[in-house]
Amino acid sequence: QVKLVESGGGLVQAGGSLRLSCAASGRTFDRHTMGWFRQAPGKEREFVTTVYWIRPSTYYADSVDSVKGRFTISRDNAKNTVYLQMNNLKAEDTAVYYCAADRQPNTGPRRRIEDYDYWGHGTQVTVSS
Repeated sequence: QVKLVESGGGLVQAGGSLRLSCAASGRTFDRHTMGWFRQAPGKEREFVTTVYWIRPSTYYADSVDSVKGRFTISRDNAKNTVYLQMNNLKAEDTAVYYCAADRQPNTGPRRRIEDYDYWGHGTQVTVSS
């Protein structure tokens, strides 16, 4: 049984940092696209970033509240774990953050919810202003 378990969320002041982890079990995902999404209260779940096998290997959401330059996704295949380093956090980053994995290997960047087959239960990130 595949499981994705997020951790590392919490309460932080604006300008602070957090590192989220997503530990996968049940299969290895070293050649699979994995991503982070978030869902703020009253809003739809939105794409944040993805890491994939084909180079270039990362892709970030390019929206109004852009995470580019502040968030960094990485992976440790030996640990079957994906990380999300979040710096210079803002109040608008407050959300539940979800990890997701694509069942198919060797795919490129995935930005849509329907592109992912496995999901974690999420970890709450709260940024106080």
